[in-house]
Amino acid sequence: MQAPSRNFPHAMLREIFEQPVALSDTLAAYADGTSLREDVFQPARQALVGRDSILISASGSSRHAGLAGEILFEDLAGIAVDVEYASEYIYRSTQTLRNPCFLVISQSGETADTSEALREAIARGSSTIAITNKPESSMAKLAGCSLPTHAGTERAVPATKSFTTQLLVLSLLSLYAARVRGRMTRAVVESHLHKLHDVPAALESFLPRWEKQVSALCESLQKAESFLFLGRGVHYPIAREGALKLKESAYIQAEGYPTGELKHGPNALVSGNNPLVVLATCDNRAPDSVLRYEKTFNLVRDMHKQGAEIISIVTEGDTRIAALSNHTIPVPRAAEYISPLYEVVPLQLLSYFMATARHIDVDNPRNLVKAVVQE
Repeated sequence: MQAPSRNFPHAMLREIFEQPVALSDTLAAYADGTSLREDVFQPARQALVGRDSILISASGSSRHAGLAGEILFEDLAGIAVDVEYASEYIYRSTQTLRNPCFLVISQSGETADTSEALREAIARGSSTIAITNKPESSMAKLAGCSLPTHAGTERAVPATKSFTTQLLVLSLLSLYAARVRGRMTRAVVESHLHKLHDVPAALESFLPRWEKQVSALCESLQKAESFLFLGRGVHYPIAREGALKLKESAYIQAEGYPTGELKHGPNALVSGNNPLVVLATCDNRAPDSVLRYEKTFNLVRDMHKQGAEIISIVTEGDTRIAALSNHTIPVPRAAEYISPLYEVVPLQLLSYFMATARHIDVDNPRNLVKAVVQE
């Protein structure tokens, strides 16, 4: 798979379009066809052995990847997980999870808060794993195991391809943990990997239509005062990430909530000038996903009656939620735990086009910097 050859007006848009290549390169580094590479994961196996839990520490977008990782590890591998803000970890009591494997996630591998948390975890005797986009970073060298994301250079401050490759590495690590813990057979792991290998080509196919659709959509949203992003289960961290992207890129107030929490307070904010962005995909082969979808459908129906402006991210071919939404963005059909890799990309485009319509330097938002531009 080759990188896009067109000229892009901003690094952020180019990096959004580079995600198929970044994901393909990351897959190649960790899987040989439909088999996980034992040589690459052996240090991770040593970090996980004898540990009864995982503590994930990260900041910003990386923490949202960690929240998705929490569900992957717990649901697929049966490992208890806690996710801490890196900036808070060193102030927490040592009576947190006992005997955890400590996993840090950082784009640059130099994030100050996360580096401090990693050093504290080492001092507490935890085994350590670092997921970064820079194998030579201080975190990668300090941790007992380094799992790089292979995203390539990311110059724009808002994380795009570094985030999706973090999700992918966490997915692969959770599959490996499930395999070595006897929670999955080799055939089941191979089935998951086969589906992951379909993602880069599907993204490449959908990106041009998403670009056109979201660009037009953003023209009608310029008077919006704030946004609420909603998602359930593994999709909730993607709602959080979508809100963060909009805040840091377009300077628009936005919040990410679990879908079921909307009626416990945030619903008071819903109006025509405060759109809802609802993650409403469905894996028809997974009963839990179908139940999640039905619950989400009920909420969208209620919000439609309330007169809300609704933007829905749905599985391609969906008509039920589409009929209740002002705008519908379809994503490829996918397994429940893979669909976040698709869902987040239209949200990245939403933040990009909302920012450029407001004449914001989207590559360099005010008051924000990257710790390191990865080379």
